[in-house]
Amino acid sequence: MTTALLTHADCLSHETPPGHPEQVARLEHVLHALAALDLHRITAPMAAEDDILRIHPAHYLEELRRKSPKMGQWQLDADTWMSPGTLDAAFRAAGAMVRAVDLVLGGEVGNAFCATRPPGHHAEVDTPMGFCLFGNAALAAKHALDHHGLKRVAVVDFDVHHGNGTQDLLWAENRALLITSQQMPLWPGTGDPEEDGAYGNIMNLPLRPNSDGAAMREVYTELAFPRLRAFKPELIIVSAGFDAHEDDPLAQLNWTTEDFRWLTAELCAVAQELCQGRIVSTLEGGYDLNALAEAAKAHVEELIKAAT
Repeated sequence: MTTALLTHADCLSHETPPGHPEQVARLEHVLHALAALDLHRITAPMAAEDDILRIHPAHYLEELRRKSPKMGQWQLDADTWMSPGTLDAAFRAAGAMVRAVDLVLGGEVGNAFCATRPPGHHAEVDTPMGFCLFGNAALAAKHALDHHGLKRVAVVDFDVHHGNGTQDLLWAENRALLITSQQMPLWPGTGDPEEDGAYGNIMNLPLRPNSDGAAMREVYTELAFPRLRAFKPELIIVSAGFDAHEDDPLAQLNWTTEDFRWLTAELCAVAQELCQGRIVSTLEGGYDLNALAEAAKAHVEELIKAAT
C-alpha cells in the first residue's frame, strides 16, 4: 500500500495581504519538502456543493460567494481574507479530503495527506474565522459516516490553536469522537475540558504555554490514546497543524520536529491496531516556513512507513 498526497495549484491562488501568516509560501515550502518522497500524487478535485452542505448551511455558502472578490481582497474578519482565487482553493481543500476518504476506505491507498490551503478547523457552522472557510476535517468525518456508512470516526487535532470549528461542527455528532490538544490560554479562547460535546464525544486537552513535547507525549499516552482505543474508530482523521513547533511565531508550546514524528508514528500504530491503519490527514497551521516544511515532511514520512 502507498500514501496518497492530494493537492492542487488552485490552493496557491488564495492570496492574503503582505505579512499575513497564512501565506502562499506555506504550501510552497510544504510541497518542496515532500517533492522527493515516494507518494501516490493525486490532483485534488473540487468539492461538490452537496459536500459543503453536509456541514455548512446554504446561506453560508451563498454569503461566501457574494463576498468573493473579482479583484483585490475582501476581509471577512480580523484574520480571514478572500481573494479572487480563495473560494476555488477552499473547494479544492474540501474536495481533497472527500477524495482522500474515498481512496483510503476503498483500499486504493493505505493513508493520505492533503497538502492544501486555506486550512479548515476554525470554520464554524456558519462563521468563517481563523484563516478558515470550510471545516475540512469535519466534512471528511461526515462523508465517511454518511456516504460510506461507517459507524465510528475519530478526529485528532494537534494544531496549537483549538479546533473550535471542528468542535462546533461535530458537537452533536455521536458517531464522531474529536480529540483536540491546544495551548491554553491562546486564541480562540475555547477548548476547556468541560466543552465535551452533546454526547461526551469531545475531548479537549489543554497544554500550558512554554510546556514542551514531553508534556504532549504524556497527555497523549495517558489520555488521548486510551480514549481512541475505547472508541474503536473505523477511520482516523488528523488535523495536522505544525504551529506547536518551538520556532513558530504564533504560540509557545516548544515541540520539536521529532515530537511531531513521534505523535504521527503513535497515531499510525493506534490506527493499525484499531482500523487497518486508515488515516486521512489535512494540513492546518504552521507559520514558520522552515519549521512547517520540516515537521510536515516528518509527518508524511511516518505515514509512508505505516502504509508500506
